[in-house]
Amino acid sequence: MHIGVPKEIKNNEFRVGLTPASVHEFTVHGHRVTVESGAGIGIGAGDDDYRAAGAEVAAAPAEIFAAADMIVKVKEPQAGERALLRPGQILFTYLHLAPDPEQTRDLVKSGAICIAYETVTDAAGGLPLLSPMSQVAGRLAVQAGASALERAHGGSGILIGGVPGVSPAKVLVVGGGVVGENSIEVALGMGADVTVVDRSLPTLARLAKRFGPALSTRYSTKAALDQLVPASDLVIGAVLVPGAAAPRLVTAAHVKAMQPGSVLVDVAIDQGGCFETSHATTHENPTYVIDGVVHYCVANMPGAVPRTSTHALNNATLPFGLALADKGVAQALAEDAHLMNGLNVCRGKVTHATVAHDLGYDYTAPAVALAG
Repeated sequence: MHIGVPKEIKNNEFRVGLTPASVHEFTVHGHRVTVESGAGIGIGAGDDDYRAAGAEVAAAPAEIFAAADMIVKVKEPQAGERALLRPGQILFTYLHLAPDPEQTRDLVKSGAICIAYETVTDAAGGLPLLSPMSQVAGRLAVQAGASALERAHGGSGILIGGVPGVSPAKVLVVGGGVVGENSIEVALGMGADVTVVDRSLPTLARLAKRFGPALSTRYSTKAALDQLVPASDLVIGAVLVPGAAAPRLVTAAHVKAMQPGSVLVDVAIDQGGCFETSHATTHENPTYVIDGVVHYCVANMPGAVPRTSTHALNNATLPFGLALADKGVAQALAEDAHLMNGLNVCRGKVTHATVAHDLGYDYTAPAVALAG
């Protein structure tokens, strides 16, 4: 199979779909890989590193999209990239379609076979290709929030861990999944006063067992959020409903009740955001202020640390990418129900039930769409 790796073009996105080590794995398996010139600069990998790994280097993305059987990326294809997709071509990347009707429309129109990292599952009920970036984003959320709390960045001027004799920041984590757990770990490590809310009692029990009495746990209800959000200096939104738009749990009224200079970090922004006042921002302009509250809503947070993020992502995606290349898309999906769960759009049909529901498309079973 011919694998194409274009350079990411989303604002300040420096990750890359394949590292040189991953390229080498594909070539050892007998596949051809073409990488766009400069695609790996953000992770410290030059064109010569990719050539040494066995890749060809192309000057422009159009060459890659025109020739490759499978496109491997990190972020969802931008409008210009979507226009280059062709019927039957495999796209393997993050998509986050539920809050993005324009992208969904273009992918349906393209006739491509689009497999989303974020909806591939595993036997334990987890999301193995989302988890590494959730770990990164959860840790970054605390860093970003701590920075935004600084007075020079619009915050209230609170040091997240305080100092002896001065109270630390009150941090509320909404959602106790992978993002939330990593946020809790870092926030507690920095000395913050941390509370987590979640609707899963087993999740709260697991977190309480791991972090002990340093972490306060609350069952997530409207009443709990009414009490906790206004009292928090930093709120981290870590809510995920796989494949679906995130629920807006923190309302505009909650934001209005917060103290000026408080900070919201919405890690769920890729799925539309879990704060009513959220809208996507970029690394170039990461924050905005509503009712005196600083909002950090960067839609590709792990792109801030592309070396760590790319290597972590490739560790997870490589086995699935090799299966697609070695077996072909139909056989690879048929033999792996978890990879089949990643199929979101196929040959003009929406094949993920939640995406179809949220965006008003007819749902087509993945096996039916593949056969068609």
